[in-house]
Amino acid sequence: MDGKAAPNGVATIEDRILRITGYYGYYPGYSSQKSASQSSVIQCKPGGNCPSRHRGMTRQLSPLSVAEDSAAPILELQNRSPSGICRHNRVERQSRSGEEGTQTHTESSSQEAEGQTRCQSCTSTFLKLIWRFLIILSVSSSWVGTTQFVKITYETFDCPFFITWFSTNWNIMVFPIYYSGHLATAQEKQSPIRKFRECSRIFGEDGLTLKLFLKRTAPFSILWTLTNYLYLLALKKLTATDVSALFCCNKAFVFLLSWIVLKDRFMGARIVAAIMAITGIVMMAYADGFQGDSIIGVAYAVGSASTSALYKVLFKMFLGSANFGEAAHFVSTLGFFNLIFISVTPIILYFTKVEYWSPFSAVPWGYLCGVAGLWLAFNILVNVGVVLTYPILISIGTVLSVPGNAAVDLLKHKMIFSVVRLGATIIICIGFLLMLLPEEWDEITLRFINSLKEKKSEDHADDITDSSVHTRSRSRANGTVSIPLA
Repeated sequence: MDGKAAPNGVATIEDRILRITGYYGYYPGYSSQKSASQSSVIQCKPGGNCPSRHRGMTRQLSPLSVAEDSAAPILELQNRSPSGICRHNRVERQSRSGEEGTQTHTESSSQEAEGQTRCQSCTSTFLKLIWRFLIILSVSSSWVGTTQFVKITYETFDCPFFITWFSTNWNIMVFPIYYSGHLATAQEKQSPIRKFRECSRIFGEDGLTLKLFLKRTAPFSILWTLTNYLYLLALKKLTATDVSALFCCNKAFVFLLSWIVLKDRFMGARIVAAIMAITGIVMMAYADGFQGDSIIGVAYAVGSASTSALYKVLFKMFLGSANFGEAAHFVSTLGFFNLIFISVTPIILYFTKVEYWSPFSAVPWGYLCGVAGLWLAFNILVNVGVVLTYPILISIGTVLSVPGNAAVDLLKHKMIFSVVRLGATIIICIGFLLMLLPEEWDEITLRFINSLKEKKSEDHADDITDSSVHTRSRSRANGTVSIPLA
């Protein structure tokens, strides 16, 4: 039936059916050419370059441009090699996996570096905190030890001025200790004479002269001796806790003198602290009814705090600020002045039998050396701590001597503190802590409060955003969409 062609050129039944039905793209010989193209597609191997052959064959067999354009994409899709597609996909996956591996390695290395940096910063912060804690503990311990050693020394040797003079002479060693530290730590080491001249600039551009030695050192040496002597006299009348608490009032006196003499900034909080210090003094004096040794001891302690405050204010007025080397030089100079010019005073007191001891071997040199050594350690720690840390840490160490002395008096001497004395001590310590507030404490407090408010508002806005996103996600999951109204 397929062997003969019809007069109109239609050779097969399939061609006749396609011509009658009006198949789009039909032309005579369609079925034969379709079978030839299918055979050529079947004969194409997966790895061969068949698209060119099929494209050329299609162009030879298609006399109509419309049929060619419609059949070309079909032939190209049929003639693509599956192995080529798989190979291309494999290469893309390998490149993507390589990029992802590189990104993962970079992120892991950056996270490791960030972790090491955080670890180092945490370690340095921890070491700084330990160092500051040790400074505070050392200052407090040295001052408590000095006070308690004086109380022990009084049991066998009741000569407060001789103890003051002997301890002040040890200040000569401050500059040699500082120079030893310079030799141990400095990269460019200087000779002792050169270092001494460099640190002498605290007295002026010309350094230390005889005129400046007498003019600048004499008043400070007298104030230093008076401060320590009055402190020791107060320890004869009062407990170590009361004297150390009253001595903390020097911070309030420094503020008042600085406000009057140096025209420092007026601060309401420090005025309140000064009032609290005065209130504590009055309560301490009232504890025994304004009579007996108590009122005298309070007067000695307040006098010691006043001379200490005057020393600090005059130092700031005439000498200004000083580094550790200059401060060590100045303290050693005070020791030399004490040894040369004030040595006559204990001799006079000895022969007038105001401070008399007999025999000479009865002097407790061990306790005296203990008092002098602890006092020297306290002075060095104060100067070192101001340079290496914050001055507020030294003040905190000083005020912590009050509970330290209280613990020793309670455990060792079995002291019983009255309610009035305990209240006075607490009030004085609170006033001392108020004195430690910086000058811009009100501005710092306002900025801190504003930052907290801003952070709270930002957190509230983030919570609202998160809740709205959660609501939208739930509505989408339920198949509903919330449309905000204009």
